[in-house]
Amino acid sequence: MELTRLNRNVRILNWAAFVTISIALLIVFFYAPTERTMGNVQRIFYFHVGAAWVGAVAFFIALIAGASYLRRPSKKWDTVAVASVEIGLVFLTMAIVAGSVWGKPAWNTWWNWSSVRLTTITIAWLTYAAYFMLRGAIEDEEKRGRFAAVYVIAAFVTIILSYLSIRFVNDLLHPVVVGGTANPQTGQAADSLQEFAPGVESTRMVLSLNASVIAFSFLYAAWMVNRIRLQRFMDEASNLKMRVVSRLQGDLS
Repeated sequence: MELTRLNRNVRILNWAAFVTISIALLIVFFYAPTERTMGNVQRIFYFHVGAAWVGAVAFFIALIAGASYLRRPSKKWDTVAVASVEIGLVFLTMAIVAGSVWGKPAWNTWWNWSSVRLTTITIAWLTYAAYFMLRGAIEDEEKRGRFAAVYVIAAFVTIILSYLSIRFVNDLLHPVVVGGTANPQTGQAADSLQEFAPGVESTRMVLSLNASVIAFSFLYAAWMVNRIRLQRFMDEASNLKMRVVSRLQGDLS
């Protein structure tokens, strides 16, 4: 019964993700306004921010799953944590790649290590990539789940630092907020911010960004249920293999 419900959820969320992603693409390319300075290149913004936001949410869900595992050890919480980190790492990679592609025409550079924001997001990516190295180094399932849970909770500090660097650290290489704002040091508008006419254009930009975030959220949910179902099949196959081996050993004895 539970597997049947999971299969139904997979079908529903797969279709929901397909529909929302399709709508988001139409909105981004045909409804969203063209930015005054960067032109159509700015449309990468909707994918960059949407992927970054959903990636952060995925890591937060992994944190909750890790805390739940420590409170009450269960295979399901460990599975949710692993799946969410895997998907979050994919979204974070998408955000980094989209940001680099956007940065080349906008600021004439693919990457700049002097940017605090780029450095902190790289640290976050490496930290969560190391999560799988930790899991692969521990064979005992219970011990692996416990250590991984502690690690995934501590790793979220890197996401917090990345967010704080975007909001509070002055960095002309990366936009702070949508719309014009003054540079706290010079009092002038920051060059890296996007410029839209107030009113209808700004509203269309916000609606387009929300559509992108919603679409990526459905994509995350679809990938999550697919990953959980895959883990269920893997566990069943492992249990079946153990029963077969046990039966063969019993027959031989």
